[in-house]
Amino acid sequence: MAKPNKKGPVRTVQITCAKCKTPIFKYRKGGKGALVKCFKERIVEDYTATACVCPGCEQPFAREATIRGAPAFKIIGGKVHMK
Repeated sequence: MAKPNKKGPVRTVQITCAKCKTPIFKYRKGGKGALVKCFKERIVEDYTATACVCPGCEQPFAREATIRGAPAFKIIGGKVHMK
């Protein structure tokens, strides 16, 4: 399988925790669908201290995975909001 494009999309979205509204990432998202996965190379700003754990409420919001040969976070449904 082919790797995702390194440069990635132009549209940047703010990803926040659904429970405490703490900012988690600034991410270059492609498409207009729901946020299912975040490729690590597309993350512009990372506000987390521990990977996949919200810095505000310590709630896990994702799992680490390898998708198409690239490291990524698989988002747990309903744990994050995107603006």
